[in-house]
Amino acid sequence: QVQLVESGGGLVQPGGSLRLSCVASGITSNSNIIAWFRRAPGKEREAVSCINVDDDGTLTLASVKGRFTISRGPAKNTVYLQMNSLKPEDTAVYYCALAGHTMLSLRESDYDYWGQGTQVTVSS
Repeated sequence: QVQLVESGGGLVQPGGSLRLSCVASGITSNSNIIAWFRRAPGKEREAVSCINVDDDGTLTLASVKGRFTISRGPAKNTVYLQMNSLKPEDTAVYYCALAGHTMLSLRESDYDYWGQGTQVTVSS
């Protein structure tokens, strides 16, 4: 059974940094794309970034490129989202998701498994 568990959210001041972690279990060799999504208050969920944990290829939302960096741990079942220069508009619940295929994608419909989410609040 696939499980995704996020951690690392919290309250941070504008300009600050946070690192989110996602630990995946029960994944198969055919599922090597892990992504971070977020849902801000009153908005639809959007993709932030995704990574192929086998070849380290990534895709990142243009509005966070240069501030957010996705990476994986040595064991490949852990994915991080380093978030720097945080802004109030980055406030959202951040979700980790696992795709059911092997192509990088920022489309929500390409992801079959989801974590419960971790709250990130950027406020002074």
